[in-house]
Amino acid sequence: MKIQRALLSVTDKTGLVDFARGLHGHGVELLSTGGTAKVLREAGLPVKDVSEHTGFPEMLDGRVKTLHPMIHGGLLFRRDLPAHVAEAAAHGIEPVDLVVVNLYAFSATVAREGVTREEAIENIDIGGPSMLRSAAKNHAAVTVVCDPADYDTVAREMQSGGGATTLELRARLAAKVFDVTASYDSAIADYLGAGSGAASFRCDLPLAAALRYGENPHQTAGLYGRFSEHLEQLHGKELSYNNILDITAAVDLIGEFAEPTVAILKHTNPCGVGSAGDLRAAWDHALATDRQAPFGGIIIGNRPLDEALAAAIAEIFSEVIIAPDFTPAALAVLQKKKNLRLMRLRGVPSPAPRDVRSVIGGFLVQDHDMSGESASDGRLVTRRAPTDAERRAMDFGWKVVKHVKSNAIVFAGPDRTLGIGAGQMSRVDSVRIAVWKAGEAGLSLAGSAVASDAFFPFPDGLVSAAAAGATAAIQPGGSVRDDEVIQAADERDLAMILTGKRHFRH
Repeated sequence: MKIQRALLSVTDKTGLVDFARGLHGHGVELLSTGGTAKVLREAGLPVKDVSEHTGFPEMLDGRVKTLHPMIHGGLLFRRDLPAHVAEAAAHGIEPVDLVVVNLYAFSATVAREGVTREEAIENIDIGGPSMLRSAAKNHAAVTVVCDPADYDTVAREMQSGGGATTLELRARLAAKVFDVTASYDSAIADYLGAGSGAASFRCDLPLAAALRYGENPHQTAGLYGRFSEHLEQLHGKELSYNNILDITAAVDLIGEFAEPTVAILKHTNPCGVGSAGDLRAAWDHALATDRQAPFGGIIIGNRPLDEALAAAIAEIFSEVIIAPDFTPAALAVLQKKKNLRLMRLRGVPSPAPRDVRSVIGGFLVQDHDMSGESASDGRLVTRRAPTDAERRAMDFGWKVVKHVKSNAIVFAGPDRTLGIGAGQMSRVDSVRIAVWKAGEAGLSLAGSAVASDAFFPFPDGLVSAAAAGATAAIQPGGSVRDDEVIQAADERDLAMILTGKRHFRH
């Protein structure tokens, strides 16, 4: 069915004139409204106002202009039913074969600082979604375009199809309409329901990539959202589900540090973090924590990666390397490994404002843990105050421990991790693992600070840390046995600060 009449009414006018010019070249009559009609006329295209087509003027400050049987009848009548065709003809309703509409920018409006409720409500589009839905419902005969990115596809089909489009394309475009209008309505509902208790949790994100599989090969998976706006893949195999989880954990962790820092992660857990005057020295600090776990891990730095560091990293097998940039020489070294994924980090993005996890019958949603307290913000509870070096070590360990799975223990110096214990059922076991890992790496814990993501429920964990050489501790506090833990610290001349903030990571 050749397209004979099109209605164009858009907020985003990107590519509009060129597309409309192509329609005119196919002999399509152009109907339009307001600013869209003005743009088309200024481009020299013949345009018929919707009010002329309907025989009814726009009214109520433009709130009512396309809500008319001449428009919706022209979109909805079935061309394959003689009764519909006859009824449309009896009322002088002419077919509208193509709708080109995108909606008032409601989300952008309400995101503006100081926007009033009146402004927000005036940017709730009524006619646009109505036309889109009518056209999409009757996509057996009507082509509907809600995204300027689809103009070229429609134009190519019309060119090859003698002014017509295929049912396959029309069905795909119709599905996109209902996706767009669902998101639009959700944004309005969230805005109007905010603070009233009426809002529901909604997650409506575009499919960014279908992944090869999920956490395991028998699980299907997809990536949704705008991951690629923050990270650009420069080299290597396509990202896996597990890669994306690890990359997210790595970016979240590196955002804690302003100084040149390298972090190595495995299964989202840090296995070594180091800071220094340059990234090459920071790498040595990070790798020294654990020389076994980084095999097949994720490496991230917060400065451009040069040839010297690339050569050092290339000595071990890694899955992913992330940096703000790579020098050409560094790329030449690393791209010799064909499967190694190299990711350019486009600035450290703000963490997602919400964490979402699936549970039986629904989802758990919480604020992201963005608390950034330091030792200076905490409460000294021991007789001895920490030295400057111990305080810096506390701060370093505290930045890292919040990114380690609970129960989490980190032994740290002022600029590096020394031992990490993660994910144990007993906190004292996490201490023992961290001590053992430090011993395996040949690192002394003498004079180190121990950071614990949650309180020590008994003195045993702190006693084990002190026996290994720790002289300072930072932890949230809050145990019914805090007094016993503090007494154990004083008996060992250990300085301890309670932050009052827990950082469990299940």
